[in-house]
Amino acid sequence: MAYDLLIKNGRIVDGSGGPSYRGDVAVKDGKIVEIGKLSGPAARTVDAAGRVVAPGFIDNHCHYDAQVTWDPLCTFSCDHGATSVVFGNCSLSLAPVRKGKEERLCEFLSYVEAIPMEVLNTLEFTWESFPEYLEQMDHHLGVNVGNLIGHTAVRYYVMGDECQKRTATDDEIREMQDLVRDGMKAGALGLSVSRNQGHFDPQGVHIPAIWADEKEIFALGDVLREMGTGLIQSGGGNGAEMKDALMSRLSEATGRTVVYNNLGQTMRRPGQWEKHMAQVDATTAKGIRAFPMCTPNRITDYFQMRNTQTFRGLPVWHPICLSSPEEQLKAYADPEVRRKLHEEAVEFKNGPAIGICSTWWDYMVVQNAVLEKNKWMEGKTIGEIAKAQNKGIIDAFLDLTVEENLDTELLHGENNVDDAAVAKILTYPNAVIGLSDGGAHVQFQSGYGFSTRLLSEWVREKGVMTLEQAVRRLTFESASIFGLHDRGLLRPGMVADIVIFDPDTVKPLPLEVLHDFPSGAKRIKEPAQGIHMTIVNGQILLEDGKHTGNLPGRVLRNTYYRANHA
Repeated sequence: MAYDLLIKNGRIVDGSGGPSYRGDVAVKDGKIVEIGKLSGPAARTVDAAGRVVAPGFIDNHCHYDAQVTWDPLCTFSCDHGATSVVFGNCSLSLAPVRKGKEERLCEFLSYVEAIPMEVLNTLEFTWESFPEYLEQMDHHLGVNVGNLIGHTAVRYYVMGDECQKRTATDDEIREMQDLVRDGMKAGALGLSVSRNQGHFDPQGVHIPAIWADEKEIFALGDVLREMGTGLIQSGGGNGAEMKDALMSRLSEATGRTVVYNNLGQTMRRPGQWEKHMAQVDATTAKGIRAFPMCTPNRITDYFQMRNTQTFRGLPVWHPICLSSPEEQLKAYADPEVRRKLHEEAVEFKNGPAIGICSTWWDYMVVQNAVLEKNKWMEGKTIGEIAKAQNKGIIDAFLDLTVEENLDTELLHGENNVDDAAVAKILTYPNAVIGLSDGGAHVQFQSGYGFSTRLLSEWVREKGVMTLEQAVRRLTFESASIFGLHDRGLLRPGMVADIVIFDPDTVKPLPLEVLHDFPSGAKRIKEPAQGIHMTIVNGQILLEDGKHTGNLPGRVLRNTYYRANHA
């Protein structure tokens, strides 16, 4: 047989978790056809000596819903070895959508996921239904894309502006079920909902999915039970699971896997990750498939006070963040506003906040001061600066903010800062590793490098798991959970989604700022090192970080669709 692609002399880490071995991988017509010691003729032969050959990584939690329409590679996930991405998460999909309602639907995605409206306003909506969205996307793709149908989009489609005012009637729930059924018949990988109390629209009102009661959520999940396909994803499911086991009850009722955000160590709730693990242990012991996601990333935000989501959800601070720069400066200079902010965000008189811990000033660092006289503050926390100046937290913070005209660059990180805790989380078998959030929060953070960070920091440097275990976590486990049964393993007959990387040098590189989005909007890039090739459906997509020009990606569809469109 003449092969399309022959990868020679690689260290094959096949995704199963079993020991790696030396061998060759042959590809023909988009599939792996042979593995072993091979010598047949090939259109292209790649020497992978000294490199690992593994299944392509699955970036299982992204928000490329809009970006994919102008960026078929879904950069920068593929740079880090991802051959498949999954979006439509956290209830936020861009279909279904009624004509004339596109901008409002975009607002939900924009504010929750920090994608500027001037970018989303460049979108041309050539679809209304979810099947139309999938069909139009299934051309001109670099990576494979899997989609979840979002509860917020479905609820807004059915209820209009009432979707953020009340619970749904029985008739409205039936109409929503029909939309979910249409999406699942078209191949959606599942349904996404949200219980994240920090998910607001630009006006400061909770997004539509948060307004749904349990009856509505369970009714939509029941569509997946009836069809025997797909999984349910939930934004902010950890709080709901810890409170009353909503995620595991949803899985038990529908018989479908539920994945939710997230199992992580956070200074907002120290020690909760251990209680969360105990809860998951108890439910998995009963055979319930409700799994939290986790990430090797330290979740940090880079921001300026003219554009931040850090203080959202706080009654006094939230509206200031939404106001114009002039109004922000006026508010931040006002002693009465400062007094209220101190009560709200230092004394926490109204109770804990959503996005900050009770000592957030110890985890917020000045990255770049504008004025020469403030350069001494760089690398110091707001807490350290307040102490040095003998000021209160709010006064020290807002004096700098006003003096530098909202342009001080800040870094805030209070999640996954305890390495010992993160090591236990990453090796916890009942959590799903991923959660890059690719395509979201592009002005503030970058999580694309979760895969290369796992392989470099946690495998090579810290040795918390073997290379074989890490590759399994990045490939087969997500493929199984998301119903992608022809991917995630290197086996004859499987789809040839493959990554070739150097295990000794692979890692994410320092962040860069680009202005390459439509309308010139800013986004943060996380480059990768040591990824030699990203191969999608048997075709080389990236070689040494450069796009080959190939666009081999496809829409990934669920088992029901594939059984009925064989």
